[in-house]
Amino acid sequence: MYFQTYKKIEDTLREVTGQDDVMLGDGGEHADLATTVAFSLAKIKKQNPAQIAGEISTLLEDKLKGEDIKIETKGPYINFIFGKFYIEGVLKAALLEGYGQLPDKPERACLEHTSANPNGPLHVGHIRNSVIGDTLSRVFRKAGYNLDVEYYVNDMGRQIAIVSWGFDNLDIPRKEGEKGDRYVADVYVAANRVLAEDESLKAEIDRRMALIEQGDPEMVRKFRDAVSLCLEGMKETLITLNAPHNRFIYESDFVKNKLMLNVLHRLESLPQAKHEDTLALDLTEFGFEKDYVLRRSDGTSVYAARDLAYHEWKSDNFDKIVNILGADHKLIGAQLQATMTLLGDKAPEIVFFEFVSLPEGSMSTRAGKFISADDLIEEVTKRALEEVTLRRPELPDDEKMSIAKSVAVGAIRYDIIRVSQEKSTVFNWKEALDFEKQSAPYIQYAHARACSILKKADEFTENYTLTEDQEIALAKHIALFPKVIDEISRDLRPHVLAIYARELADIFNTFYRFNPVLKAEGDVRDARLTLVKASQNTLKEALLTLGIDAIESM
Repeated sequence: MYFQTYKKIEDTLREVTGQDDVMLGDGGEHADLATTVAFSLAKIKKQNPAQIAGEISTLLEDKLKGEDIKIETKGPYINFIFGKFYIEGVLKAALLEGYGQLPDKPERACLEHTSANPNGPLHVGHIRNSVIGDTLSRVFRKAGYNLDVEYYVNDMGRQIAIVSWGFDNLDIPRKEGEKGDRYVADVYVAANRVLAEDESLKAEIDRRMALIEQGDPEMVRKFRDAVSLCLEGMKETLITLNAPHNRFIYESDFVKNKLMLNVLHRLESLPQAKHEDTLALDLTEFGFEKDYVLRRSDGTSVYAARDLAYHEWKSDNFDKIVNILGADHKLIGAQLQATMTLLGDKAPEIVFFEFVSLPEGSMSTRAGKFISADDLIEEVTKRALEEVTLRRPELPDDEKMSIAKSVAVGAIRYDIIRVSQEKSTVFNWKEALDFEKQSAPYIQYAHARACSILKKADEFTENYTLTEDQEIALAKHIALFPKVIDEISRDLRPHVLAIYARELADIFNTFYRFNPVLKAEGDVRDARLTLVKASQNTLKEALLTLGIDAIESM
């Protein structure tokens, strides 16, 4: 309903002003939409903008007669306030399953996220990537994209060479019940300690790196066994975090199928290529002082070479390409984009994010100093269970645990996604689980409250006539959900959805506090129950798009 009304006003403004850009935008506290087009016309006509605004308003009132849109001028500003027909359309749309789903787009999209090295479990430092990536993937699907969500597996890196050496040379038994990723981390940490004490072993790691690039069958098997064991555990964590991938792409495949060689041959012939023992690109024309190295002096390729082949494959197969990368990848990410441009390929859009940490400090897999995502989920679940038990002691234990798990994962995801990606953040245990504040449990609780009201109400007749200010404010915020989805799919700023969902919970709670629902009578009761149902459905869709369970009881 929002899009249709916006377009109607925009088209009418273009008609009466003759301007293509009519400067139509959010109306703030006083209106649903507003335009400042009178300012630009004042420069052309050499007239007072307030006078022009008044003249435009008169024309608009005639053109939009019968549309139930109130038009007001405030000096040079023209405000638009939507009436009951708009509210009725919003409520009818918001009652439908899948509310907020936009029409299918013809473009195929690819989003890559997480892609952590398979040398240990995902830790707190990784999961901001996972949460941002998965939230955007849900937004893209909601926005109508045919989407592939990919994990690019670094199965040829030095870390995997070290892990494979550790499995061959160190006797480290797997603990009973230990996840594969944690076991691989044990081997990796132990191997690094031994390698640090004996520099001569570096030659063996280099030998393994050369063999894997040559496609030596035995070394390929050793690398793949170690990687598969680690990925088995990482996938389990990602599923628990509600952040699954539908495709895992292995970098070694681009060596095997010769796509990497093809890319390197083409780059070698470019004037920007530098052949000085290594193969590198001079990207000074793009503003980079540092060369982009693609091949080592011993003839082995570096990660960037395989990454280029992967992205050329993406360019051939997708219309829209999005990568989620940590801020420490800004240089190589920008070098990748520049090189793709040189090749005449489609460069990816990159969402860079600053890091999330715990109050306990920074983490390193190599040193064995990290708090895994599994540890974090377990601890937050434990704290959530304590809160649920305090609030709902009468529930069976299995139901308490089910709620606690949903609350815990939601708390982690929301606390990460609510902060804009360019800001670093520290995970706050207390705020994340605060049922009364800016948290997932707060939004989940608003949804559960709406479910409870509807359950107690039984049947009612849908009624779309709202009269109270809190009712109208809630309906108009519900109307913005499809707009939020559309904007995030274009701007790639998923924290906006977290803000929207929390504001929706706020406005719903305000409505409920000042407007009795179950105790109301007749048409008023029906209208308020209709609004509660629309709110419940929108809260559910917003939570699911955030990757958070929309639980019905808390």
